[in-house]
Amino acid sequence: MFQSDTYLCMAFPVPTSQDAYIVDFIPRASMETVHHMLLFGCQTPVSTSSYWDCGSVQGTCEDEASIIYAWARNAPPTKLPRDVGFKVGRNSGMSYFVLQIHYGDVSAFRDHHRDCSGVALRMTSKPQPFIAGIYLLMAVDTVILPGKRVTNADIACDYTSYPIYPFAFRTHTHHLGKVVSGYRIRDGKWSLIGRQSPQLPQAFYPANKEVNVKYGDTIAARCLFTGEGRTSKTYIGGTSDDEMCNFYIMYYMDSKHAIPYMNCMETGSRELFQHIPAEANTPIAVSPGDMNSMMHMGSSAGTKEFYIVHIQVLDQDFHLEQVSTWPQSSLQLGQVSGLALDTDSNLVIFHRGDHHWGADSFNSKARYLQRSLGPIQQSTILVVDPDKGYILKASGRNMFYLPHGITTDKENNYWVTDVALHQVLKVSSDGSDRTLLALGEAFTPGSDSNHFCQPTDVAVDTETGNIFVSDGYCNARILKFSADGKYLSEWGSSDRRRRIPFRIPHSLVFLPNKQEVCVADRENGRIQCFIAETGEFVKEVKKEEFGGEVFAITYSPAGNGLIFAVNGDSPYYSAPLRGFVIDYSTKDILDTFNPEKKEFKMPHDIAVTKDGSVFVGDAGNKSVFKFTTEKHKKTAAIQEKQSVAQQPQPQVEAEEKKSKSAAKPIREQGVLPAIITTLLLIPLLLVITIGVFICWRKNGMYDNRSSKAVGSLNLGNFFASHKGYSRQGFDQLSTEGSDQERNDEDSSDSENEEYSAVPPPQSSS
Repeated sequence: MFQSDTYLCMAFPVPTSQDAYIVDFIPRASMETVHHMLLFGCQTPVSTSSYWDCGSVQGTCEDEASIIYAWARNAPPTKLPRDVGFKVGRNSGMSYFVLQIHYGDVSAFRDHHRDCSGVALRMTSKPQPFIAGIYLLMAVDTVILPGKRVTNADIACDYTSYPIYPFAFRTHTHHLGKVVSGYRIRDGKWSLIGRQSPQLPQAFYPANKEVNVKYGDTIAARCLFTGEGRTSKTYIGGTSDDEMCNFYIMYYMDSKHAIPYMNCMETGSRELFQHIPAEANTPIAVSPGDMNSMMHMGSSAGTKEFYIVHIQVLDQDFHLEQVSTWPQSSLQLGQVSGLALDTDSNLVIFHRGDHHWGADSFNSKARYLQRSLGPIQQSTILVVDPDKGYILKASGRNMFYLPHGITTDKENNYWVTDVALHQVLKVSSDGSDRTLLALGEAFTPGSDSNHFCQPTDVAVDTETGNIFVSDGYCNARILKFSADGKYLSEWGSSDRRRRIPFRIPHSLVFLPNKQEVCVADRENGRIQCFIAETGEFVKEVKKEEFGGEVFAITYSPAGNGLIFAVNGDSPYYSAPLRGFVIDYSTKDILDTFNPEKKEFKMPHDIAVTKDGSVFVGDAGNKSVFKFTTEKHKKTAAIQEKQSVAQQPQPQVEAEEKKSKSAAKPIREQGVLPAIITTLLLIPLLLVITIGVFICWRKNGMYDNRSSKAVGSLNLGNFFASHKGYSRQGFDQLSTEGSDQERNDEDSSDSENEEYSAVPPPQSSS
């Protein structure tokens, strides 16, 4: 019979042979059915074929089991700190998870109910800066005398390893335990790590954040028992008639020195524990309701059913990493303000050439003050191969003053915003630089339906062709227009139902599979989504990790929908600049990413391809970064090596193909053709040698007249005379680093754009 107070276990192999990291636990259980769940990690579980009764002598694992998660009714969930993960897989000593579920009351199973309780693990292959571990203090020789009111079990060990940072604790005894307390002792001072009644739900509770443990400290714990009501001695053991004294510390430490499991089983000295704080000797009162939740009902169900316990692994092996070899040619960009993808899945870059948004670009009424500079002469719109980074097409010369946002429609037209012009423009992509539609009045800011004030971005409804405009730096609204530019509606600053108005709606994205439009509300540090048809609010994503500012967003329909975002510097909060992958449904952060060699400076826009590659345009670095998942990155690297090894020179591609196709027959025909071929090559080699000698002599004549190295090739001049580029801004071919150094005097002013928001107004209510 399946009875109350039953413990069932199932083992699940870690779903990767590589190192992986658990970064979150999501319980899937109801307190009406499950009393508590424990998740262990080990190498050899008791069984790998089916569930088993693990409340008996069998236990959970044949080798040493490490507890990594606990859930109990009415207990708070365990949350790992940011950048912390439990290491599992190849080099962790954990190749199996064992999930133990304690069923306190099985009355719900009398109708042949099947239970699907368990825990979802969010895992990543991204190495975490800090590794989580468990430190267990355990008494082994305590004897509780019958009738004695107080018996203490004291454990203490000197700590002799690298620093650890406790963030959660768990206590465990059987029925006689009244309170369990854990401490760090440093220089004679006792600091509390955690204290709890073991008669409350035995989950992990938040530890004292002020306490860390380093070499030379002592870790100590006391379990306070009572022998009242007992008629015989009680010993430490594994049965329900025995007792246990366990204090678990969940900690993190630097990954370079990580130790996933440590324990202490030494009895603490009387001299040491005479200084323990009085709180350790004071039982924690437990209400009758809490006690009832811990009691076992003792009833049995009438039938034996197959019960399902499960572990669900989420997003395993999903982590974006920079492709450091992209782009393979210099793009020579100005401030990158916008990114998009065209209908051929090519990357479209919108940049400012030699123009910069500085403190003197606008007056107090948002009118542009630098019209005398004229429009940007460089090609501001570049179509780039997403795989290699080569420029495929360039347009947008002598059209824009301060580009900002860009998107494309199904006809491959560009919809762009220019904050200096205060306009939204529909521009052809055929290279003719034709303006097909203009919304707003050039250089004239305003807040009615015919004017904008520094509009930031455009989103296009892929079905109806309707467009949405985020407006912007001076206005705080979203406007909706038909495909031919007819004003339809707006929401935001004039919507009295909105408790917190937009503060620089900075980026827009249309969600085709949900018919919603989402906005990066920059200065409010949030993402908000609305029904595209009506503007009705749907949801908000606001995370501490954003650091108060969200600069740009994009969307992928993969899975349940993924929002990709980048944050920005805030004068009020401190958070690293990085990208985020967010589950649309749960609003959970699935991944964060940032460049490996060169940090984000002002990430301004983001785009994602169908294959999951992510591009981030950085206005501060004047560059575009590419990120892919690790698996895709490896595949791309292999393909890249193959293409480099096999790629022929363009001028001799046909000859290369002919020689390759002829290679096999020549080998099969014997040695004579090879000899003939060699003899024919000798005159060719002689001609090449003579040509090289003549060039050397000729160049040598100019050694004293030129500062350039002999034989150098100025690719800046090459680009300046090809593909319609003007020479301005393209005279030097250099790395991104030297571009930044060369333009330091300009970059300081350009940053003013992103700090232009005023502090939040003081509310009078």
